[in-house]
Amino acid sequence: MIRPVIGIIGGTGFAEALTEQTEGKTVHVDTPFGPPSSPVLTTQWNGLDIAYISRHGDGHVHPPSAVPYRANIFALKTLGVTHILASGAVGSLSEDIAPRDLVVVDQVIDKTYRRVGTFFEDGIAVHVEFSNPFCGDLRRRLLDAAGAIGANVHDGGTYVCMEGPAFSTKAESHTHRGWNGHLIGMTCMPEAKLAREAEICYALVALVTDYDCWRPHQPGLTTESLLSEIVGHLQSATENAIALIRATVERMSAAPPGRSPIHDGLKLAIWSDKSKVDPAVVNDLKPILGKYF
Repeated sequence: MIRPVIGIIGGTGFAEALTEQTEGKTVHVDTPFGPPSSPVLTTQWNGLDIAYISRHGDGHVHPPSAVPYRANIFALKTLGVTHILASGAVGSLSEDIAPRDLVVVDQVIDKTYRRVGTFFEDGIAVHVEFSNPFCGDLRRRLLDAAGAIGANVHDGGTYVCMEGPAFSTKAESHTHRGWNGHLIGMTCMPEAKLAREAEICYALVALVTDYDCWRPHQPGLTTESLLSEIVGHLQSATENAIALIRATVERMSAAPPGRSPIHDGLKLAIWSDKSKVDPAVVNDLKPILGKYF
């Protein structure tokens, strides 16, 4: 058995929801990859230990390509996080997934190219299993809690993660639909992959703000009114996501998650001869590699 520590990655609305119930404590964590996006807010929510990071930082200053994903996940790992519930805004590639809906994502297509997507660079070869990028148990818990909130929650969807910061062209949007993508966003990767490398269970709630540009906008809609509409969708979806994660955490406190195969995900993934790995590499990554050396 393990004592679960729940990491939450999201926007400022989540921090406000957490501090409504408890004061919490701000923790500054040093990592080999620099500082995380924000100081980590540690608190208890429904009796469970919680560690929260604002992905884009205070004031939304980190664009998707510049989010310090490695520092964020490493900081949560250092603080003992075992499970992560993340949220992120997306556009819809499917007529059936409407603005303000939530999607408990089950697959991802990675189109990013400017981000370092691993903790394990030169000095050690590690290849994690990633066929199912999101923790099945956490997904089930989110879906089981969906009935407790007044929102439309979809079971599964493929998230196409693009580099950004510009949005898709129409040609790209139609291509993503042709790949059977359901959502388009910019932050899922490498966050989910790094969580797997750190042996942390990870699930993502996608917040639908609009239909991507494959779908024509309503005639006569100005750019300003379109932006206002999207912001309204985001605010509503954020409130829904907070309610869903709160309901999930309440249920987790009554039936805490146990040990998962993900928590031993590096057992067969380290391909290097351990006797040849520089001790400095192991020391730098001690919270992740320590139990194997």
